[in-house]
Amino acid sequence: MKKTMLIILTMVIASAFTFGCASKDYVKQQIEPLSDRVAKLESRVSALESRVGDLEKRSGTVDLEPLRKEIAEAKAMIKDCCGKEAAAVERAEAAAKRAEAAAEKARKAFELEQKK
Repeated sequence: MKKTMLIILTMVIASAFTFGCASKDYVKQQIEPLSDRVAKLESRVSALESRVGDLEKRSGTVDLEPLRKEIAEAKAMIKDCCGKEAAAVERAEAAAKRAEAAAEKARKAFELEQKK
């Protein structure tokens, strides 16, 4: 009886090791695609890091003061143009009133000529 039990126990343990463990080839097949994806992602990250480094170097060498001056000059020109625009509107309104008065005068003169 002990012999039978020992044989059965040995068979159970042996079958557990043969069916329960993954082979090296199976593990390799499962890990290879993941390894490739990780390698691609690592290369993309390193490329992006180098681009960020280049941009940081460039931004550090750019002098922003001339750009700020140009912006201030542009703002001053815009304010100046807005003031000129308001004056032009006032002149146009005055000219329109004068034109209306002249038209009224011409209409009255025409009516008087017609009556004579």
